[in-house]
Amino acid sequence: MPKRKLYSQTGSQMNDMNTGMPELNFDNSYARLPEHFYHRVAPQPLQDVSLVSFNPSVARILGLEGGQISADVMAKFSSGQLGFTGSEPLAMKYAGHQFGVYNPDLGDGRGLLLGEVVTSENERWDIHLKGAGTTRYSRFGDGRAVLRSSIREYLASAAMAGLNIPTTRALALAHSQDQVMRDGMMEPCAGLLRVTRCHIRFGHFEHFFYQNMHDDLKVLADYSIERYFPACADQPNPYVAMLREVVTLTASLIARWQAYGFVHGVMNSDNMSLIGETFDYGPYSFMDNFRSDYVSNHSDDRGRYAFANQPNIGLWNLACLAQALLPLAEREELEAELERYRSLFPAYEHQILAQRLGLRERIDSDVELIADLRKLMFGQQLDGNRFFREINTFAGGVEQRQSISEMACNQNALMQWLERYEERLNHEVLTADQRRDQMDAVNPRYVLRNYMAEEVIQAATDGDYEPVNQLLAVLSNPFADWSEHQRWAELPPDWASGICLTCSS
Repeated sequence: MPKRKLYSQTGSQMNDMNTGMPELNFDNSYARLPEHFYHRVAPQPLQDVSLVSFNPSVARILGLEGGQISADVMAKFSSGQLGFTGSEPLAMKYAGHQFGVYNPDLGDGRGLLLGEVVTSENERWDIHLKGAGTTRYSRFGDGRAVLRSSIREYLASAAMAGLNIPTTRALALAHSQDQVMRDGMMEPCAGLLRVTRCHIRFGHFEHFFYQNMHDDLKVLADYSIERYFPACADQPNPYVAMLREVVTLTASLIARWQAYGFVHGVMNSDNMSLIGETFDYGPYSFMDNFRSDYVSNHSDDRGRYAFANQPNIGLWNLACLAQALLPLAEREELEAELERYRSLFPAYEHQILAQRLGLRERIDSDVELIADLRKLMFGQQLDGNRFFREINTFAGGVEQRQSISEMACNQNALMQWLERYEERLNHEVLTADQRRDQMDAVNPRYVLRNYMAEEVIQAATDGDYEPVNQLLAVLSNPFADWSEHQRWAELPPDWASGICLTCSS
């Protein structure tokens, strides 16, 4: 029998006339892999649901328009009450290292891959329902997502996309009156429709490696290459070439996290995307004041996933993936690809920070200038994103240097750095206006601070969804001047420092 290509167009193209949902072309290639790769299971519907939000930019990716679908219908699709024609729900099996310890018992315990939509541009997108109920991988969990954590993921994915940081996306969010216990209290449930090109994690490969299922490991690797890295198929060893791509994508992603002060919180290997996207949002934070030892997850009592540790943890997780590929490639070749990360990451981070400073010309002294700024930012615990936005209009002079220096405890140290920065700008070919335009495009006026999420979560819990949608619009275009939401661009309130996040967040 000839091999069936992953991209064959076999999915249903029926339009469900009973719901008003426009046609989506499903072609579920992952469901054609061996049955033990997953657990086929239908969503367990949430009851008494209402639509919190619908993201039109994600809808357009899929070829949907918000006006075509009623809020009631979208809420039912987002809660498992209605299923997409042509979908084949399944829970993926994987494993992974959690806080450095291997756990073989992982898998989709509260979410289901509904299927893969192929757009008119021949782009393939996974649709995933989070909060869909129990699967055989739920262990002792209830299989539900709560409104609080679902809003945080929904907004975070929009915020990261707005900042041009690779991320999973979210199409819609529904609120249910069903409740479950979290952190000692009852909380309302939610359903989140997640959209991404890839739900394969490093932990998928670890599962087959540690189970000595090397034939299945090869099946997964071949599938991943065909779907995500087709150019690697022509390389001398496609599996080494795939690792090379994953190393590059991961280094670039984490460099962006570091440049914008993002702390993931749970960088377990099962939360690492094969295509270098920010994945599985939990107790994340965009830091207010930049601290190298900042830990966003209250459960991380040893600080394994502190902000400053993220680059090395990225490499550690890549080493887990490389180890899982040992049955398919020589150790020396895999180790050589891992070694590339050590130079790739700092190069990417430097490039992004230079853009944030408006530096287009490459000068050797920039390495020291940027390194000294990072020391200042963390030593003085500056509000990093506000600082970068403030220097968008920096034109030099004592008065402006003094004004910006007020952001630091040691104003003299920042003044001295700004004098060096002013001198450095004299070597740029860009005019002040050109530099400002460049910096306006990379230095956001708004980032998703924890207090902002807390405010809209409380409103949504009380049945007011408008604040969520206002914040969604702002975060989707964080470089714009939203005059009616100016307070979100200012210093966070004093109570924001007391927000505590755990894995249930």
